[in-house]
Amino acid sequence: MSREPIVVYENFSYSYPTTPNALVDIDLKIYRGEVFGVIGPNGAGKSTFCKSLNGLVPHFYGGTVKGRVLVDGMDTLEHTTSELSMKVGLVFQEPETQLSGLALTVEDEVGFGLSMLGFPSEVIRKRTREALEKVGLKGFEKRSPSELSGGEQQRLAIATVLAMEPEIMVLDEPVALLDPIGKSEVLSVVKELAVEGSTIVIAEHEIEELAYFADRILVLNEGKMVSLDDSKKVLSEVEKLKKIGIDPPSVTELAYLLERDLGIKLEYPITLPEALKIFGELMEGG
Repeated sequence: MSREPIVVYENFSYSYPTTPNALVDIDLKIYRGEVFGVIGPNGAGKSTFCKSLNGLVPHFYGGTVKGRVLVDGMDTLEHTTSELSMKVGLVFQEPETQLSGLALTVEDEVGFGLSMLGFPSEVIRKRTREALEKVGLKGFEKRSPSELSGGEQQRLAIATVLAMEPEIMVLDEPVALLDPIGKSEVLSVVKELAVEGSTIVIAEHEIEELAYFADRILVLNEGKMVSLDDSKKVLSEVEKLKKIGIDPPSVTELAYLLERDLGIKLEYPITLPEALKIFGELMEGG
């Protein structure tokens, strides 16, 4: 991850026409190659934050804005959603929202956006092939999107965005509606993209999974920034998280309870491998 900012929020506030203060005074930078997690209780502003990155907020939803968002130097208020879509690819919770519903096959679905933009057929074929390989759907090219499982459809939705080659991938709770197998399939794709150095913004309820690959985490509550720091520090703020209705990783909460109730001070783990090491050392020392 470089320290070159690709997204800059400058005291950005947004109100929907019928819902005030969806986001309040957001002031932060997201760096190129960073995996940036966004967490918060229901109604915290996570989805609005995601939509503000590609101009859906405010261009599509209307409402009022203060401050600004710059994406690779482009002011989202001064550029259309179509222009911003070349920089920012947004994957929604529901795959059917992402998919056109017009394509007969998986490969047609992936190439649909590119064809609408007039890309040459050889470019469409190449990008489609590469995108399907990245999400693990190679061999599904001739299948109908409607025949896919929920996890496969969400991976297809990610592929349609990858084919556009955006500089930033934004995923708005991409596994919220999936079964455990589907969640595992989609999160594996996200982790692989993170390893490759993609700039990823992911709003997610699966905090225990986010702990494994997010560089930094933003905590939102009632549209406001509660915390912003590296994942370890944010997820170790057990009392602060629980106060606003967020459950920290189970292993982190266990370390917190050992300290609170038994006076045993430990480094707080946020992943299972960290926990095995820390608790193992405790048992050996005991």
